[in-house]
Amino acid sequence: MATLSPPKLIATDLDGTLLRSDGTLSDRTRAALAAAEHAGIRVVLVTGLPPRSVPELLAGIGPHFVIAANGAAVYAPDGTLAHMSPIRPLAATRLVTRVRRVLPGAAFAVEYDGGFGHEPTYPTWSFGEEAAEPVGTAGELLTRIPGRPVLKILAYHPTLPLDDFYERALCTAGSNAETTYSTGLSLVEFSAPCVTKATTLLEWSGRLGVGSDEIAAFGDMPNDLPMLTAVGHSYAMANAHPDVLRAASHRAPTNDEDGVAQVLEGFVDTLSSSQRV
Repeated sequence: MATLSPPKLIATDLDGTLLRSDGTLSDRTRAALAAAEHAGIRVVLVTGLPPRSVPELLAGIGPHFVIAANGAAVYAPDGTLAHMSPIRPLAATRLVTRVRRVLPGAAFAVEYDGGFGHEPTYPTWSFGEEAAEPVGTAGELLTRIPGRPVLKILAYHPTLPLDDFYERALCTAGSNAETTYSTGLSLVEFSAPCVTKATTLLEWSGRLGVGSDEIAAFGDMPNDLPMLTAVGHSYAMANAHPDVLRAASHRAPTNDEDGVAQVLEGFVDTLSSSQRV
């Protein structure tokens, strides 16, 4: 595999990218992340997963910065909230109203700054065995607890294929929300306007003095596209969605082959070689 000049910062998605298909982090990948940091390459985890997942991520992967909820929140390596970009309450209510009118049958869930609520018809397989409170209509979820920040709204449709559901949801939301998806199921995700993995990553890295051309990003699903197209070196996993494979400038082996680790090892080897010269 050809190795490019090492970047100053690595931004990596998690599910389907850094993590194996069973959700675990391999010893090889853990070692590669540590070696990259030791070599002076910053690592940030950039995920669609919500804030409630951050403590478990940090415990399982290690102390890295985390950009969560598709860019709506940034957490320091100790789990402290550093930044948040919620959806405005009135905008959230109007968005749900429009989507429900255009796509009857849709069911909604809400990711808060530290919790999760859903409508009764929202599928339980989406959140597994986790307790989700409150349960109620979308209107209740958005207004029952005044002042509780909403970072992401999720919509599920029981009959529409994902592509159809996504395109119609995208047209309905327009510029009033960022619309994306990250699974092969009929789930669509909404964030505040102009809040993506890319916008938050570039704002955060800019404060560190790292330019977009000095970043290498890894991803596998459409919610990674803004990030991959905004950085200097973009890597699609070999198992990635076709749109991601077309958009990225480089390809890494699959997540189950520790593809991110393989690329990072090449970066670290290059740095080590240059230091020996």
